[in-house]
Amino acid sequence: MSMKERGFSLLEVLAAFVILALVGTALFRLFSGALGNATLADEYSRATLYAESRLAAVSVEAPLKEGTVQGNSDDGRYAWTAVIAPYAPPGSTPDLDSAATAMPVRLWKLGVTVSWPSTPGNERSVALSTVRIAMKE
Repeated sequence: MSMKERGFSLLEVLAAFVILALVGTALFRLFSGALGNATLADEYSRATLYAESRLAAVSVEAPLKEGTVQGNSDDGRYAWTAVIAPYAPPGSTPDLDSAATAMPVRLWKLGVTVSWPSTPGNERSVALSTVRIAMKE
C-alpha cells in the first residue's frame, strides 16, 4: 500500500456511526412526539364534533326541561353527559327575574361534556355549553 492510497480509519468510521445514531435518535423522538400530538389533536377534534352534535340533538329531541341526560356514542368510544338548567343572566336583579317568569319563553343553559379513555388510568374530556330559548311548558 503506497502513501497515496488513503481511506478512513476504523476510529473515524466509528465516530461517524455514533454521530449518525445520535442524530437519528433525536429525529425519531421529534417525529414520534409530533405524531403523538397529531393523534391527540384528532381525538379532541372528533370529541368536539361529537359534543356539538349532542348539544344540537339535546335541544331538539325533547322539550327542554331541567335535568341530566347521559349516554354513549354508537361505537362506544365516547361517553357524554348533558345538563339542562334554567339560565339566569349575569347581573340579574329580582325585578328582571320576576319579569322573566311572566314571559311565555324561557332561557335554558345546555352543557355537554364528552369524555373518552386516554392512556391507562387517564381520561380526556371536552365540555361545550350554549344558551337556548324555548317556550314554557
